Amino acid sequence: AESYRTRFSAWTPISNKSLNKQLFQERVALISHWFDLWTDKQRQEFLFTIFLRCSKSQLRCVQDWFSERIHMAKVDFSTVLPRFISLYIFSFLSPKDLCAAAQVSWPWKFLTEQDCLWMPKCIRFGWFLPYTPADNEFGAWKHHYIACVSTLDWLTPREAAAIYDTLNEPKTEEEDELEETQREKCIRRIIWEKIILRKKELFKVRPPWVSGTRCSSLLKPKCQPRLSQTVRERVGLHEALEKQLVLASLDALPKRSNISGRHSYPLFSKKNGHGVYKNGDSSSYSFQPHFILISSRIPAYEMVVESVKVGVISVVYEHSGITLESLLYLIEKALEGRKVQSMGIFSDGDSREINLLQGCKIGIKNLLRPDVRNFWEKLGSYVAAEEEGGHVDIFVPLGASEAGMEVLSQLAQLTGTFFTAPTGIATGSYQHILSDWLGPPRKRAPPSIYFSQSKLQTWSSLTDFLEDSLKPVRKQLRPLFKELQKSISGRMIGQLMFDTMSVAHVLNNQETAQALADGLMELSEESSEGNITEDNSQDPKSSLSKNDLNLEALLKLESKLQMDSAEKRTRVVRELLQSERKYVQMLEIVRDIYATPLKAALSSNRAILSAVNIHIIFSDVLQILSLNRGFLDNLRDRLQEWSPAHCVGEIVIKFGSQLNTYTNFFNNYPVVLKTIEKCREMTPAFRAFLKRHDKTIVTKMLSLPELLLYPSRRFEEYINLLYALRLHTPAEHIDRGDLTTAVDQIKKYKSYIDQMKQNISMKDQLSDIQRIIRGCPMLSEVNRYLIRIQEVAQLHCCDEEISFPLRLYEHIRDLSLFLFNDTLLVSSRGTSHTPFERTSKTNYQFIASVALHRIFVEDIPDSKYVKNAFILQGPKHQWICATEVEDDKFLWLSVLQNAIKSSMEK
Repeated sequence: AESYRTRFSAWTPISNKSLNKQLFQERVALISHWFDLWTDKQRQEFLFTIFLRCSKSQLRCVQDWFSERIHMAKVDFSTVLPRFISLYIFSFLSPKDLCAAAQVSWPWKFLTEQDCLWMPKCIRFGWFLPYTPADNEFGAWKHHYIACVSTLDWLTPREAAAIYDTLNEPKTEEEDELEETQREKCIRRIIWEKIILRKKELFKVRPPWVSGTRCSSLLKPKCQPRLSQTVRERVGLHEALEKQLVLASLDALPKRSNISGRHSYPLFSKKNGHGVYKNGDSSSYSFQPHFILISSRIPAYEMVVESVKVGVISVVYEHSGITLESLLYLIEKALEGRKVQSMGIFSDGDSREINLLQGCKIGIKNLLRPDVRNFWEKLGSYVAAEEEGGHVDIFVPLGASEAGMEVLSQLAQLTGTFFTAPTGIATGSYQHILSDWLGPPRKRAPPSIYFSQSKLQTWSSLTDFLEDSLKPVRKQLRPLFKELQKSISGRMIGQLMFDTMSVAHVLNNQETAQALADGLMELSEESSEGNITEDNSQDPKSSLSKNDLNLEALLKLESKLQMDSAEKRTRVVRELLQSERKYVQMLEIVRDIYATPLKAALSSNRAILSAVNIHIIFSDVLQILSLNRGFLDNLRDRLQEWSPAHCVGEIVIKFGSQLNTYTNFFNNYPVVLKTIEKCREMTPAFRAFLKRHDKTIVTKMLSLPELLLYPSRRFEEYINLLYALRLHTPAEHIDRGDLTTAVDQIKKYKSYIDQMKQNISMKDQLSDIQRIIRGCPMLSEVNRYLIRIQEVAQLHCCDEEISFPLRLYEHIRDLSLFLFNDTLLVSSRGTSHTPFERTSKTNYQFIASVALHRIFVEDIPDSKYVKNAFILQGPKHQWICATEVEDDKFLWLSVLQNAIKSSMEK
């Protein structure tokens, strides 16, 4: 009976612990069951009642439980404590520490710039504001303190003693002698360092056959006085400057502190526009750099950018999704108001026109259009005058045709600047840029001005292979390219700062990164001074007069063409023959390595492919080989008995009349490639056959599909060679008319091939976009192509009744805008990450598609609350968008308005 004793209830045993625990667990389970059935409000009332009945130890236990499972966020004390307490804490900091604390966060910046903190520090030194601050003025006393410190005049102890007598405590004679001895040692050390520096400079600049002194009379070069003058100006050790050195060394000694306890502040040096300190030397001058503009349409343009020399300003622009106005904006931003010694334009094109932008080919037909003319006139204003050696180099073979020469002449008349372009004829990808150039002879060819010659030659010889390698690389790394340069440069400068400074110094020297960048710019400019001097030291007679630019250039060019026309005409015909021989050899590889063995296996009852598949793959190529073999034989026979009076145009016309063979090949080209892929997958014997023969020495390390690319590329070479041949054929020559007919014939067929390429490219591009966007409607339309893709942030206005400068916006989601020539597709953009992977995957969800002629664009001016924003108004929807940087907004709106205007005109 004792074990079943109860307390306050017959159902709660006291002595029997097992029954007590069992009954307690049953009651806990019952209460938990009731708790699950209660509503949220009932549960809150129950918890409130329980917590009121708990003791402090029990509440502390609950608190510990929460702290273990729910980590509390660290709170800034300035946002929690009352403002007067935070100001009291900051009042103990020095001015230097207050400036460092202002860079921590916006709340700290607001508190540390309060007048109540800076006013006592100013009044302590007797600095009072010359005016009464307004009620809404912020940071007046801090700005006054900085202004007073920056303009503070201070004296050395010797200067102070001379003006105010001595302010120092009297010293013994032994201390004065010791101090004078230390000062003399310091002066002697500084002078010896300057002398050693002077000797090093003399050793660098003197020729090896002279003594380096001004007494040398034997074998004294003409430049020796100028070099010694330069060294004397750099080192500055003439008599007057030696006295200044002694005085400066006295000032460089450690200064004594005044008895009054006031600090001595050094004078701040003034900076120039680029953030680099200048010493005011009269020998310093501003030089004009070189500038190169590179199009992204150039195959493997990354390698071209890598070839740019140090000191040359380079700008890479997107070929698609940009306008002439946007291109001028990029150039102006890169030059920063400076003029350049020369400007290079490295873009796609042929011997008649410059393929500068998508849908904007600069030729003789559209050169005088207002927007094109304005572009070239402004571009010419960025280049130095011709008397100073300024010129524009276009890396397009405009000097190889009459139309190209006329384009250069018109550009020279529009801008008053000398334009030059390659004149050489060389088949192959971009081999023409390494040939002869128009204009007077120079010490350096235009490619060597902007590029490293060895790197550029490597790129030009391996252009196609480099482009094939870079295509998958761009596709995989495109999400990382946007922030890669900024991230790497930031990490490098940050690592340098933190390796050489403490955390406190890093916070106090935020402008160090900018100073480092400016210093690198100055170093690059100094390395280019020698090149600029060489260019400016040319004979002025070698440059044409500005007024007689076009007349003299055309007269000299005409006389030179008359003298060398026969020789150059022969060179072009030989190049046509040699390139045709190489082209036929590539087609013979297809016949001998692939077609002949497959037909032999079929005849020997050991067939690798069926007769139908062999006919589909090789019949058209073999007919092209037969056609070009006859064309090659005719050219060879004509060149064996060649003279300036002979003709080539009739042979080309005969060849052009049989181009239906090529038409059959290009019409069946997609079927041929699909047949090769299907047979490789379905026939193991054919797969093994291709593995044995593809990419071997016999096939010049090419595969069968790569060999089938040559027919489409050959017609561009035909056109360039025929234009060059007609350029060097006199007007009275009998072959002139036939060449004109042949050019028109081949040019018409080349436009047919280009149209086929464009249709296939646009179709693949639209299918890729349709595949990556979920819920996207059918995008395949006739003549539809992509112009630009822009990533923006969609914003939501909290109150549209407020004026623009006071409106608050909320970031809702990220958008991707796909701009086509007839419509705008809006999609949301999300990012997904894979575990254990650094790269991310971008997902797109279709939102809407709006015709361009129904879109209204409205700009949102920048304010305190929003930057780089604009409004896209459709018939049913409205999107408030903002770009990350200002340049993206300018480029996007320029391209969008131009596309809307074009769609409305159509």
